[in-house]
Amino acid sequence: MANFGLSELRLVSPRDGWPQDRAWASASGADWPLTGAKVFATVAEAISDLQLVYAATARPRETHLPVFTPRQAATELHRVGGALRTGLLFGAERAGLETMDIALCNGIVTVPVDAKFRSLNLGQAVVVNAYEWRTVTLDAPPAPFLDVAAPADQAMMMGVYEHLEDELEFSGFFFPPEKKPSMIRNLRVALGRARFTDQEARTFRGVITALTKGRGRTLARLAEKGE
Repeated sequence: MANFGLSELRLVSPRDGWPQDRAWASASGADWPLTGAKVFATVAEAISDLQLVYAATARPRETHLPVFTPRQAATELHRVGGALRTGLLFGAERAGLETMDIALCNGIVTVPVDAKFRSLNLGQAVVVNAYEWRTVTLDAPPAPFLDVAAPADQAMMMGVYEHLEDELEFSGFFFPPEKKPSMIRNLRVALGRARFTDQEARTFRGVITALTKGRGRTLARLAEKGE
């Protein structure tokens, strides 16, 4: 991170706790990303204030998100960086980076490695993406002014997801029960692709409320009771 001008580090439930002396020793003097690191219990909390998040993974993880190379991702993140809060999500493929975490993101970044040997460790994936970011920031013109409303942050979108899922649970939509996690994941990915603005997210929640508690349904229920 320090090599390529990145300093805002967010850690999710570090396996060995935080802070840890080994991290400072490995950093060889690049202390500032570590000193300013923030620790969160979940990925959802860590990205809640961000408006555009890409997850680095070598596998599609049963999602239907846009897929970018590190160069393409860096170009897009830099393009909107003056107007949006952005981030890159990394995690170990075998343990740590869950499919449900990726479903909260807006796209996937994957390194175009040779098919004969696809393995990259976490540090390698970070450095490739950080290098592409540095190249873009050095060569690109200033970020353009965006004349459209900014997308909602992840905290707002989590409110949309949970509101919809609660009502669907109440209505018996999640059947059979063992398919509920994959159904939730698919719903979140589909809604995330829409890139709601704050106003659109609030409107969508209003739609959910109207469908479940609105005047039309209330009147219909009264009619059924003969009231």
